[in-house]
Amino acid sequence: MNFEFTAEQELLKKAAREVAEEVIAPRVEEMEKTKELPEDFYPIMAEAGFTGILVPEEYGGSNLGTLAAILVVEEISRVSAALGTSFQVHCLGYLPLVRLGSPELKAKYLPGVAAGQYIATGAITEASGGSDPTGGMTTTAVRDGDDWIINGRKCFISNNKTANCTWVTAVTKDQPKKEFTTFFVDKSMEGYKTGRMESKAGFHGLDNGDLIFQNCRVPHSNIILGEGKGITVAMTSIGRMGRMGMAAVGLGVIKASLDAAVKFANERVLYGKPIAHLQAVQFKIAEMTYLLEASRLLVYRAAWMTDQNVPDKELAPYVAMAKLYATDAAIKASDLAVEILGGYGVVEEYHVERYLRDARMIWAAAGTGDIMKLTVARMHLNG
Repeated sequence: MNFEFTAEQELLKKAAREVAEEVIAPRVEEMEKTKELPEDFYPIMAEAGFTGILVPEEYGGSNLGTLAAILVVEEISRVSAALGTSFQVHCLGYLPLVRLGSPELKAKYLPGVAAGQYIATGAITEASGGSDPTGGMTTTAVRDGDDWIINGRKCFISNNKTANCTWVTAVTKDQPKKEFTTFFVDKSMEGYKTGRMESKAGFHGLDNGDLIFQNCRVPHSNIILGEGKGITVAMTSIGRMGRMGMAAVGLGVIKASLDAAVKFANERVLYGKPIAHLQAVQFKIAEMTYLLEASRLLVYRAAWMTDQNVPDKELAPYVAMAKLYATDAAIKASDLAVEILGGYGVVEEYHVERYLRDARMIWAAAGTGDIMKLTVARMHLNG
């Protein structure tokens, strides 16, 4: 059992940290105020070679794998959980093309993804419910010659304004049993629209809201995997990147919280000494440290399993454990950081109140904590 990163992964992690700290971090304060994603974020990510991190080399990507993508998400999330989330959503948006797309679809979109020309997302959730996305799905796709006409509204879609392409799951057969098909749609197709934007407690700067498909005409060739296989496509995206990506965002929040707490504890003087000498503070720092290390072990293992192409059913509970634990750990660690900073903990200038708000946002994204628990339990109860 080798816990070391490869030399390539170490270099990638270092490069991602440098981009995060030197290029992205100076933009975060303004983003928090305007709640707008920096216009140059994806050009920066493309220049660094990150936008096509999962794209095969033959299409212009680096094909470094899931663990590599997770390391980049973690480093970006240390300076901004909103931007880390946006990037992992981009990855989940194009992942179905990489794993399940036809050669035609891959050639059509993946070079643009790698170059940063296509920014992606995924759309399955509707107002009827996120934890049961198919039960009340009303988005439909009807065959019209060589095309399909999609009508419907998806909600809580991250990157809904930033992305110019998405996979979207729709009902393609209603009787005798519902069938779902997933299409890849881009904004050049008439009827693809951005709807209302959500105002959120955290993830300021990450656009999130509705995607509207109004008589949106999509070529039959833009179906991913095949008719009636839409849920497989959607869950491949969510299970192999969405949940793991949000777990990696949690890692970034934990590390940022720990760094802020340690810095403050070493600098803040009470009773003639830095508060780092206080046992109560030391206990909190210790707890934050083991939360980080335990979370990393779960997340990195799940990412490694993904790169080993472990089947979806076997992989799912390990991804769920990683997402569940890292989310809870991020909430706890950021709360401990607020406590260590005391009154300064709720002052925006010190950032830890943002970490706490962002940590809370992770809980519901790509599957709530309770859904993760059900997924883990079924590993035993339905085995």
